[in-house]
Amino acid sequence: MKPLSPLLPVLLVTCAAVAHAWNSTDPLDACPGYNATNVQTQGPTLTADLVLAGPPCNVYGSDIEKLQLQVTYETETRIHVRITDPSNPRYEVPESVLPRPQANTSTSPEAAAIAFNYTVSPFHFSVYRTSTQEVLFSTASHPIIYEPQYLRVKTALPADANIYGLGEHTEDFRLPTVDLTRTLWSRDAYGVPNGTNLYGNHPVYFEHRLTGTHGVFLVNSNGMDIKINTTEDAGTTLEYDVIGGILDFYFLAGSETDPTEVVRQYAEVVGTPAEVPYWSFGLHQCRYGYTDFVDVAGVISNYSAANIPLETMWTDIDYMYERRVFTLDPDYFPLPRMQQIINYLHDHDQHYVMMTDPAVAYLPGEGYDAYDRGTEANVWLKAANGSEFLGVVWPGVTVFPDWFNPAAQDFWSYEFSTFYNATTGLDIDGAWIDMNEPSSFCVYPCDDPFAQAEAQGLPPARTTVPPDPNTPIFGNETYPIRKRADTSGYNVLNPPYAIDNAAGVLSNRTSYTNAVHSNGLIEYDTHNLFGTMMSNVTHYAMLSRRPGLRTLVVTRSTFAGAGSRVQKWLGDNLSDWPYYRNSIAGILNMAGIFHVPMAGADICGYGDNTTEPLCARWAMLGAFYPFMRNHNTIGTIGQEFYRWPVVAQAARNALDMRYRLVDYFYTAFHTAHLDGSPVLNALWYIYPEDPATFPIDLQFFFGGSILVSPVTEENATSVEAYFPNDTFYDFLTGVPVHGNGSWTVLSDVNLTSIPVHIRGGAVLPLRAQGAMTTAALREQDFQLVVAPGTDGNASGSLYMDDGVSVNPLNATEVYMTYTNGTLAVTGTFGYPTGVDVASVRFLGTSRAPSAVNFDGKAVNASDVVYNASSQVLDVTVGTPFDQNFTLQIV
Repeated sequence: MKPLSPLLPVLLVTCAAVAHAWNSTDPLDACPGYNATNVQTQGPTLTADLVLAGPPCNVYGSDIEKLQLQVTYETETRIHVRITDPSNPRYEVPESVLPRPQANTSTSPEAAAIAFNYTVSPFHFSVYRTSTQEVLFSTASHPIIYEPQYLRVKTALPADANIYGLGEHTEDFRLPTVDLTRTLWSRDAYGVPNGTNLYGNHPVYFEHRLTGTHGVFLVNSNGMDIKINTTEDAGTTLEYDVIGGILDFYFLAGSETDPTEVVRQYAEVVGTPAEVPYWSFGLHQCRYGYTDFVDVAGVISNYSAANIPLETMWTDIDYMYERRVFTLDPDYFPLPRMQQIINYLHDHDQHYVMMTDPAVAYLPGEGYDAYDRGTEANVWLKAANGSEFLGVVWPGVTVFPDWFNPAAQDFWSYEFSTFYNATTGLDIDGAWIDMNEPSSFCVYPCDDPFAQAEAQGLPPARTTVPPDPNTPIFGNETYPIRKRADTSGYNVLNPPYAIDNAAGVLSNRTSYTNAVHSNGLIEYDTHNLFGTMMSNVTHYAMLSRRPGLRTLVVTRSTFAGAGSRVQKWLGDNLSDWPYYRNSIAGILNMAGIFHVPMAGADICGYGDNTTEPLCARWAMLGAFYPFMRNHNTIGTIGQEFYRWPVVAQAARNALDMRYRLVDYFYTAFHTAHLDGSPVLNALWYIYPEDPATFPIDLQFFFGGSILVSPVTEENATSVEAYFPNDTFYDFLTGVPVHGNGSWTVLSDVNLTSIPVHIRGGAVLPLRAQGAMTTAALREQDFQLVVAPGTDGNASGSLYMDDGVSVNPLNATEVYMTYTNGTLAVTGTFGYPTGVDVASVRFLGTSRAPSAVNFDGKAVNASDVVYNASSQVLDVTVGTPFDQNFTLQIV
């Protein structure tokens, strides 16, 4: 077979089209499309000219008469398809924002797992799996439309297709296939309304079938609608309607057996996730509305008094003087007292993070250093007339950094190094960046931003009396890229095709789409990149502050590839049960598909008042988010975990489990950094042949072996959980649960407990007990937990390093295998663990052993304890964790 041959592919695509029996009533399907001419093949690359095949449709502009097609087999599992306009270089996502992988020039199309097929006249193309001839993507009967401000590609899907991704969104994890419009256009979306465009843009989807899983990624940052619908005449289809750029697709073969393979293949395109600091896995506490330094110090003390581990304290924009970035309010947050708080945290092995927004107050001639320095460096985004583009944000009228400006990095790094200075300023440990869609409160048309700022009362006035600056705390308080071509004929403010932007016109409450960057690019094309570009610049600013140390930069707006440098929270949710539930799908998307794994939702909810039962449940669910932060807004009740006894106990219980699991999860993150393996797994990732798992998004795997089944209904004290045909063990008791592919009611789940199970086949490196900080946690001994699978075997691994260095000097990597009654622990112990393996727990042990041998020597009978009712065998080992050993059960 020669997949690039122009003959055989014609037959395959034609057969696929007939099989679908298209009889479309979509008027755009009557457009002429293109004919392929001048088809040439050289090695793994095919090129062709695409010439308009008939009278143009001109649906949203003039059809481009001639296009250029390039198809490249970049690897045996990845095909890159580009369709461009050779007569007019159009905007493309800059490689400075999303670097592209290099193609393997020796790739053989004949050996590829997927193949590209096409018809010559009219031109259609499909991608199919070579092992089964199964079509994965086909434009048959749906002509491509290519106009200056409108691109359309449409493909057939199977009935009841299992489609995941296309975010950021609040739909179910498995997307609906009827009347879905997924719009990608960044916006400030308070309350993250269901079904609307939100903060981030990830135009990638995975489709899972019983025959395998594959992926499709469109590299395009322009606004777009992606529509999935099912009709009687056309079946199920997926359609891209894009308002600019080019068609730039990556098709990923995935695997016929392992869905996580497509996750790793996507990482080859957008980059593997960043390594994060070990301490970032602790509990983070924040709110918008801490009134002053006394309030902040009180929260820190109250967590300690309640015996709830607090790793990192955060401060929102409250600390700023009149909401201006890189300033402190001297009355409410005086520098000496803020430094005292930071020093206290650091002395107790805790951390501190502060908010930094992109909008800089527009204050010419008023001595505001950040604005003056940015103006001198000429780094501000420009309006179409060349003046500084003005918006309205928290400090009132503002300007925005132009992240494409070559001087922007130096400007931002200087502000960070000066304001967040370890000696003279605020020695933060991480950065939090918000409002970077970019958000503006100015309603379009924003002809008079000063009037709108005044009408909205910005900056907001303080509503409390400043504290005495000498108030005691901690003990006395109470609680180079290509420029775009000429677009003078484009209507970028009101394009002919209107995407389904929930904010209305594209420029409403954000930067104008005709705002101009220093390199000539305009916001119409780059809007969806603003948050990721700010993230990248902030990442490097933090690196320059603390060279050699990993950064934690938590952002709101992301684009594909953001996770290779930064982290993410899901934005401004609400304190109610629907948001609690859909947070699970949100983190599964970010951590399991989009490669932004250090992600989490605001625990207990951001907007509105939470309740004690909701906050208790959320504290426990949040303990299994990768990023665990309690955060709410001004004007709502305080929701720190210590405020209710039940919530405090729920938090303590869940945090004890989380902290014991941190090294296991840290290992999963390290693996993700190496090869893109997901750190969270949907059930179908692990059980791809069980259709019952395909829609499940109220349970998930934390790592690959910890099944989390939270209570998701208000007032419920039980949860209906699905257990695939496999062996599981209760995390706390070790009692076996034999799944048979059915739903099981887990009863008596009170407000301080959450069902967590270990999947059989794992050896888990747990800490023997939790701790109040991650620094103290690293001083706790290990307990290895052996959970045999249905075959009686188990395996696991552990990665350890210093937890903070970008390039650690040494590392420990341990592999644990259990087979035929023997646990073998082997590895390289480069990083000193400094602790022992205190014990080993064997689950699912059907009888008491006659003997237990450690490295061939009998273990004292007093160190062997067997519980027949739970089938748990505990063996005290007490060996330094710096060498190989075996433990044999006889």
